[in-house]
Amino acid sequence: MSAQLYDVIILGAGPAGLQAAIHAARRKVSVLVIGQSSKSSAYNAHIENFCCTATQSGAEMLEIALSKAQEAGADSLEKDVMALDIDNGQYIVETAGGEVLKAHALVLAMGISRNKLNIEGEKALVGKGVSYCVDCDGPLFKGEAVAVVGCGSAAVGAALTMIFYASEVHLVCEALDVEAFLAEKLRQSDVLLHEGRKVVRIQGSDAVSGLVLDNGDELAVTGVFIELGAKGAVDFAGKLGILLDDTMKYISANKKQETNLPGVYAAGDICGPPWQVAKSVGEGCTAGIEAAAYAVKRKSEKG
Repeated sequence: MSAQLYDVIILGAGPAGLQAAIHAARRKVSVLVIGQSSKSSAYNAHIENFCCTATQSGAEMLEIALSKAQEAGADSLEKDVMALDIDNGQYIVETAGGEVLKAHALVLAMGISRNKLNIEGEKALVGKGVSYCVDCDGPLFKGEAVAVVGCGSAAVGAALTMIFYASEVHLVCEALDVEAFLAEKLRQSDVLLHEGRKVVRIQGSDAVSGLVLDNGDELAVTGVFIELGAKGAVDFAGKLGILLDDTMKYISANKKQETNLPGVYAAGDICGPPWQVAKSVGEGCTAGIEAAAYAVKRKSEKG
């Protein structure tokens, strides 16, 4: 069965992604927004400094934005994105629910997520076995025992990825919080799941030597991947070859919100500070317009 093809797929349902959807859909191209507004950093915010709205909750603002995107003709899918790839000039998007979709153009507006555990040993051992990006650092642990910490789709995806590199993979989480499709995939894998457990300490002096769990168990690992949020800029950049800025934290985009890859645009927090709705909306507007124009051009070239 062939994957459904959209003109533009937008990853992220925050202010940048939804504004991009509105402007792309108004140009009469097929648009799909993938993401959950409740996971946007704006969702729990109190919006009082945005010129175009009265003081309101972020949740209310995003609900209105999603409604406007749908009215403009955009489809929406409340899923996490697990993987991106490219094939013959088209971008392939795989979700945590198992859906596989294609697009002529992508808008990356997933925000950023580098949440920390804030436990003993974490800060001191960053770069010495502690990592926040499997796609970046996973191959460095070939043949070694590692642990992934987290309960969401990013953590499960990281653990499943590390099976191809590590000799042993542990996943530590308090309560698994993924779709049934992904949970079953995990349980059928060789990943050692420690559900209902928390990490209380990362051991090691010059390098990671193990983890201590809240029940006193110790896991002998040399790598710890902390994946507490959804996949972000660094993860996808590493896979597709998207250039980051000088800080190596955010996606590099020009004034048209173009990345170095043709047909891939970025907007919002994923492009760096300031962390303001106004900035995200402006970049989303530009990205949506440009992505739609690119998709139309691609289709005309194919005849």
